[in-house]
Amino acid sequence: MEDWKALQKQVYQNKLDHGFNVTDVNLEFCYLYGEVGEAFAAYCKHKPDLGEELADVAIYLLGLAEILGIDLEEQVVRKMEINQARRYQVIDGVLTRLE
Repeated sequence: MEDWKALQKQVYQNKLDHGFNVTDVNLEFCYLYGEVGEAFAAYCKHKPDLGEELADVAIYLLGLAEILGIDLEEQVVRKMEINQARRYQVIDGVLTRLE
């Protein structure tokens, strides 16, 4: 499988090749939000294309990261390390992050 950096570049190049937006960041966030909504609708309706809808979410996220110059793979790995080190406890019936 390709690494995330290569996928980011491939997603961005596909946008360029097809004349899609690569400059309006606000619009890309809106499209990403829309794709999350479509994935949720597919999940709620038990549609067989849920995987494709989740792939669309990932594609828009990778494209947005490339537009913004963010190495998404690096950020996900870093954030997972932070999350794995966090500790939680149920307090009054609510899972709460401990500082």
